[in-house]
Amino acid sequence: MFGGRKVAAYKAQHPRYPTPSAPFFSSYFLHIAASRDSLYTVLSAYTFTSSIMSATYQRLAQISKQVTPGKSGSSAILEKNPDDIVVTCALRTAITKGGKGGFKDTAAADLLVGAFKALIERSKIDPSLVEDIAVGSVLPPGGGATEFRAAALAAGFPETSAVKALNRQCSSGLQAIVDVANAIKAGVIDVGIGAGVESMSSQYGPGAVTEFSELLENHMEAANCKVPMGILSEDMAKDLKISRKDQDVFAASSYQKAIKAQEAGLFNEEIAPLTVKFVDPKTQEEKTITVNRDDGVRPGITPESLSKIRPAFAADGSIHAGNSSQISDGAAAVLLMKRSTAEKLGQKIIGKYVTASIVGVKPLLMGQGPWKAIPAALEKAGISKGDVDIYEINEAFASQALWCTKELGLPFEKVNPKGGAIAFGHPLGCTGSRQVSTLLTELKRTNKKIGVTSMCVGTGMGMAAVWVAE
Repeated sequence: MFGGRKVAAYKAQHPRYPTPSAPFFSSYFLHIAASRDSLYTVLSAYTFTSSIMSATYQRLAQISKQVTPGKSGSSAILEKNPDDIVVTCALRTAITKGGKGGFKDTAAADLLVGAFKALIERSKIDPSLVEDIAVGSVLPPGGGATEFRAAALAAGFPETSAVKALNRQCSSGLQAIVDVANAIKAGVIDVGIGAGVESMSSQYGPGAVTEFSELLENHMEAANCKVPMGILSEDMAKDLKISRKDQDVFAASSYQKAIKAQEAGLFNEEIAPLTVKFVDPKTQEEKTITVNRDDGVRPGITPESLSKIRPAFAADGSIHAGNSSQISDGAAAVLLMKRSTAEKLGQKIIGKYVTASIVGVKPLLMGQGPWKAIPAALEKAGISKGDVDIYEINEAFASQALWCTKELGLPFEKVNPKGGAIAFGHPLGCTGSRQVSTLLTELKRTNKKIGVTSMCVGTGMGMAAVWVAE
């Protein structure tokens, strides 16, 4: 038979390689059949090859039964291994109202200095052991690279501690952490810090919008990257029929959860107090104040009170200041290393980084980012939605946060249990780092284990990460 001779010849010529798969032989024999007009030859050869593959699969199945399977799902990520990327400190400054709050006169780099100093003091880490620091930020002139390096030096890190700035819009703080985690995993560094910072008081406004070239403006999808977030959210709410009432109920809930958490002191552990200069807007007197609480959190917010606020982007719209994230200032930092390193250094482990995802969506559907990013991260981690105890999903707008929560089928009680950016603000580059401290402290307090942080990202992206508290 043609098939038998060819298989024997192939084995003789390629003794180190397995027999080609059935699809390989199928395509090869179809070519022969076309030239010899021999369907019988094709069928015979395919049958022969299939029998070989069937025997191989049966043997593999037998072998697999003899191998003890490893743990999977949540039990797998809860295991502790020397190479785990762990968090030994995660903290943030308070988040304050842009242009009005406690940090309105404080530069982004100075906020970063405060967060870095607090991290060194709280973790007791020797600054000389920190090999790299990644800082996520969206608005700083020059990208922030120069002033953030200076901030690290001013905070007490030696010249041997490298620093970089990065910008992936609202996920910048999380991207900074993931970059450091990946560098540790790859063996590039042993100890690093992922941080985020933003001073929207000083750097937010029309001047922050990039002017597009004629080439970009003339490309429809590229030009959509420039559409303001509020307009996108308004259009999304209309297209997906997300009512203003539902948005206001969601937003009011964020405020109510945040004020309850603040009054109970649930943010105290994650917030590092920072003493700064403050110019009194009434007297113009410069004072020294200590900022230790989120000043955007307000009591008495209800769906009824929010219903009285005028729409911001369309006369008949549903998006307004009360159901959107606040313009804010703040900084956050996360210290990472391998578990084996932490144990050698005597660092207390408070959590573990598991994995992350970054996805793209259409620029006009920017708000749907978490809807795609969260399932991708869960799949990478090998867990299901039900395995997660807490979801920290950034509330850029109530419309998109509400839609993502519903579409993913997440229980509302698991989402932002201490409120979110609608209640206490969204300093763009800071949020991704801030969420980690908020998540890990709440998981610890409630004796829960697995959490997810996620956010939509400007220009049409989404990011998510999976964490375990210890």
